[in-house]
Amino acid sequence: MTVTRSGRFARTLLLAMIAALAGAAPAAAPATDPFAPHARNPLLPGYAADPSIVHYRGEWFIFVTIDPWGGEKLGLWRSRNFRDWTFSTPNWPTKAAAHSTTSGGANVWAPSVVQGRDGRFWMYVSVGNEIWVGVADHPAGPWRDANGGKPLVRRDFRPGFHMIDAEAFIDDDGQAYLYWGSGLNWVNGRCFAVKLKPDMTSFDGEVHDVTPPHYFEGPFMVKRNGRYFLTSSWGNTTKDNYQVRYAIGDTPFGPFREPEDKPLLATDQDRQIISPGHHAVFRVGQEDFILYHRQALPFPRAGDEVLRQVAVDRLRIAGDRLLPVIPTHEGPDIAGTASHRTAGRAVALTASSARDPLHAASAAGDDNYATGWQGDATAETSWLQADLGAAGQVGESHLRPADVMQTLHFSVEASDDGRAWQRIGAPIQAQGSPISIPAAGRARFVRLRFDGAPGILEWTFP
Repeated sequence: MTVTRSGRFARTLLLAMIAALAGAAPAAAPATDPFAPHARNPLLPGYAADPSIVHYRGEWFIFVTIDPWGGEKLGLWRSRNFRDWTFSTPNWPTKAAAHSTTSGGANVWAPSVVQGRDGRFWMYVSVGNEIWVGVADHPAGPWRDANGGKPLVRRDFRPGFHMIDAEAFIDDDGQAYLYWGSGLNWVNGRCFAVKLKPDMTSFDGEVHDVTPPHYFEGPFMVKRNGRYFLTSSWGNTTKDNYQVRYAIGDTPFGPFREPEDKPLLATDQDRQIISPGHHAVFRVGQEDFILYHRQALPFPRAGDEVLRQVAVDRLRIAGDRLLPVIPTHEGPDIAGTASHRTAGRAVALTASSARDPLHAASAAGDDNYATGWQGDATAETSWLQADLGAAGQVGESHLRPADVMQTLHFSVEASDDGRAWQRIGAPIQAQGSPISIPAAGRARFVRLRFDGAPGILEWTFP
């Protein structure tokens, strides 16, 4: 991105965001307005990347890399309606537990979770620049190492390339395959593939180099109508050139050919959707959907900060073509899921401060996970206050912080008139999403007093 284009885009973004947060009528429909109230993309209330999705016994599970750049654990989001999500961290892997003599310094990244022919769930995950494999009877775990405490693919398996981003594929006959690989310094990506034995932890035959044109990382295999579509990411996720590509083969090992030289999913400046990639494809009924991460807005961010969020859109397949995906902020309707998140009551939010006009208090009450309140980062304390419009019984409310791994320290106060305040319960230390705020009893105003100035995506009231 050139300085001129970056500056122009940032100014456009600033003006649009200020108008939206000030309550101005949106200039475009929700599909094109990233700041529209009730927008369904981003799907998850937090910063995450590299999603893998499982649907099991009526519940959705999305495993993610925790941004920025992973952590000591993975993130797991769970939902029964595909809209209201609860965050946790699986017991395995951890950076400490998945460590070998050849491990590198990278954190826990890029999970792939599939159900094998044995009914169990298998996770292939990047830890320390190596690929590890775990197994569980349920997607939520408990998980355990499945390969005797050693990586399935060591960091030095193919010197000069990055042994990350493993993705398992189960063919129609139940046969499992594993795809993985990336390059170094955002160039020279290679894709490797191997057939897996029934134990899901052993290679059955030789490893193939199946690298298609325009490949860097994040392979994901899709089979439809007897054709094998090897989809992957190309470009640099920290820039605006990251995108999803695809190639077609007649076997799981190809050879793979690009039907046309254009991306499946790419940056759309007009919609302010930047660097979509590292995706998963899932099917509901006869419809396909693509789950992917994209840059959190505003972009570019200060310094070298990289924060991404997870979105979902429709994927259409026509014969031997994957049709270009139209990325949206509204998100698709998916059969059997809720059309929107559970609605909270309308409240007026104010705060002690805002980092800038893009992060005003009202952004934590618009039912849009692309926006949120952020106080003055230099403040030792801050507060976020809700005016419910009239005094009445206030039940348990819910807080969705931007950083789900940050421990928040805060107290809760309530007031009938906004002048005399009463503290509700003891000070709270909490982490995760959503964080439950105790019922305030009879009140019109509820105030949260924080240590520091955490980012809050949404604060909702029953």
